[in-house]
Amino acid sequence: MPNFKKYSYAQTAMVVIDFQEQLRPGTFEFTLHHLINSRIDLSAFYSKYKNEFAGRAAYDPAILLKIILFSYYRGVRSSRDMQWECEHNIIFKALTCDSVPHFTRIAWFISSFPDAIESVFEQVLLVCDQEGLLGNELFAIDGCKMSSNAAKEHSGTLDELSAKRKKIQRHIKLCVKEHQQLDRRRPRERERKDRIEQSIKTLTKHFEKIDAFLKTASPRMGHGKTPKEVKSNITDNESAKMTTSKGTIQGFNGIAAVDKKHQIIVEAQAFGEGSEHHTLKPILDGVKARYKNTGISQDILATKVVVTADTGFSNEDNNEYLKSQGINAYIPDNQFRSRDPKFKDQKIKYGKRHQDTAKGVKQVIPSSEFQFNVAGRSCRCPEGKQLWLKNEIIASNGTVKLYFEGNLSDCRSCPLKFDCMRNPASADTREGHGRQVSITYNTRQTATDWMKRRVDSKLGKQFYSHRMSVVEPVFANIGTNKRLNRFSLRGKTKVQGQWKLYCMVHNIEKLMRYGNIG
Repeated sequence: MPNFKKYSYAQTAMVVIDFQEQLRPGTFEFTLHHLINSRIDLSAFYSKYKNEFAGRAAYDPAILLKIILFSYYRGVRSSRDMQWECEHNIIFKALTCDSVPHFTRIAWFISSFPDAIESVFEQVLLVCDQEGLLGNELFAIDGCKMSSNAAKEHSGTLDELSAKRKKIQRHIKLCVKEHQQLDRRRPRERERKDRIEQSIKTLTKHFEKIDAFLKTASPRMGHGKTPKEVKSNITDNESAKMTTSKGTIQGFNGIAAVDKKHQIIVEAQAFGEGSEHHTLKPILDGVKARYKNTGISQDILATKVVVTADTGFSNEDNNEYLKSQGINAYIPDNQFRSRDPKFKDQKIKYGKRHQDTAKGVKQVIPSSEFQFNVAGRSCRCPEGKQLWLKNEIIASNGTVKLYFEGNLSDCRSCPLKFDCMRNPASADTREGHGRQVSITYNTRQTATDWMKRRVDSKLGKQFYSHRMSVVEPVFANIGTNKRLNRFSLRGKTKVQGQWKLYCMVHNIEKLMRYGNIG
């Protein structure tokens, strides 16, 4: 048998570590170390420290910031795990000079300095510009919805929460009544009695929480011309219940504006609403202010930099804002592909999207197969039969909607009746209806029409084709490589600070790859 050297894991060893030798050039930790030590001013963190003349010496913000950013880079999110890494990981020891802050100190640092994090984010962006990583030719904007430290079960309008409070109160009374009955029984019911006692405590705690919230809360209103009440949340009322591809979550929408050249994030904000319509203006204002604060440009949006975003950011108000401000934006509506000849036969070739999920709804000949004459207020079906104008609605913004209906005599004998009508039998009765279709158009040019022409142009299609390749890899890096799938904090200010920290990690990683730090 070969003779091997003996080894044993049941031993300890004293290792001499040269901290600077552990930080090898070309690595993230090397870039992070030299960036914070040489290029970033951390004086914004000093205002909360009051130990100049008394008290224990505090950990330097540079040490804590290195721990947090390097942990996020490695996919470590828990402050307890960060403390463990400082105790056992040689790279962490080298970055922190063998400092081991308690996990409560790390958690406090993450949530207590939103303004200082904002300052560091801007300084990192300025370094990116100094290293030539910003192209300032095209910005792509998109959002990433993630759950936060709030329970969606504790959401509802004030009326819904009030009804829930009454329901819990009834359950408490029933439990108390059952508990009193068990008191008169034999000891063998002791186990059931203990469970009832625990239920009463849990329900009472939940009741008191809802009751305290309703005594001070006011209805939370959504955005739009006619705001409606949206669901409040007892745990974190700045978060929102929103629908994603993975189901309904309670959380925040992290919005980022990304520069095309090296995918540097130039602006990052978190919003506690699922809709993205109202987030476009704050993001663009943030981009403009950030470039002005750093001295990169006094008005970057006036330089004709191209701004792109997906259909979630498109509405009349946003388009009117972009047009009035002269912003070179290309934001399509949700029908832009139907106007593109390249996608004309897409449904025929690949089938209708989500067609397997539409249960119980018969597919009929679409209204696009009908011939509309808006000027003549007329419509013809695929068989060439004239439909009659049933109704005409004119909105205050100039939108007109025409409703047409087929004649019963024509639909009754039509060979396409079973393909054209969801209920063909209705055409065989005197009280039935023929095929009904409608068309909507504008009598005056709107900002949305202006945007449609831009998006449908050859140049617009070229610019918009870059959107996905610019912004989606950024979210993939943060969500998959850095493992951010949930915000661990509560409140918009704290969540926005955590979102900026992760975006900062992404930008520092770009400096590592394409910059010259250290």
